[in-house]
Amino acid sequence: MLLIFSCKTYQLTDAKPISTAEKSVENLYFSSNEDYVYKCQMEVYGNDISGILIIKKISETTHRVVMTSDFGNKMIDFEISENDFKLNYVLADLDKKMVINFLKNDFQELLRQKYAIAESFVDEKSRIFRSAAGKKDYFLYFNKENALLQQIVYTKKRKEKINFTFVAKKPTFAETIHLEHKDFKINIKLFQITETE
Repeated sequence: MLLIFSCKTYQLTDAKPISTAEKSVENLYFSSNEDYVYKCQMEVYGNDISGILIIKKISETTHRVVMTSDFGNKMIDFEISENDFKLNYVLADLDKKMVINFLKNDFQELLRQKYAIAESFVDEKSRIFRSAAGKKDYFLYFNKENALLQQIVYTKKRKEKINFTFVAKKPTFAETIHLEHKDFKINIKLFQITETE
């Protein structure tokens, strides 16, 4: 009986399937060439890390991510795309394979822009698109009223892995972002510092 609860699969509740002519949807939150600057709070297995996070699009497929302490000391610096990861610098305290792998995987998922649509749904507040990539599924929730992306639920083998929540007023910039891992004690919260046009 206990096994059933621990192996719960992700399911949409109160959502109805709909047909759509759309073949793909996009997460445009990091698509601008502007610098995205956030106050970052990370909780990793009970350890709190905070600082300033800067994300910059450096090519059509690649972003540079730099995190500094509140005093401006560099903590980590990497370049990332859907298929590549180049670590430019990491503070000795963070130089642990597990931490770097989590950051790599989390930011590859957060910065993913294009999603092919496998199914479409609608509920009271959202248009929901399911995108499939091998054993991974992404459920993208777009607000019905303003068409802005509010949430991405990343699942693997139908189990919920990471929940990305966005609060935004425009399609290219989210004021707050929350990454919550469902099977590890890791949370990342980003709060807007700069205003983009």
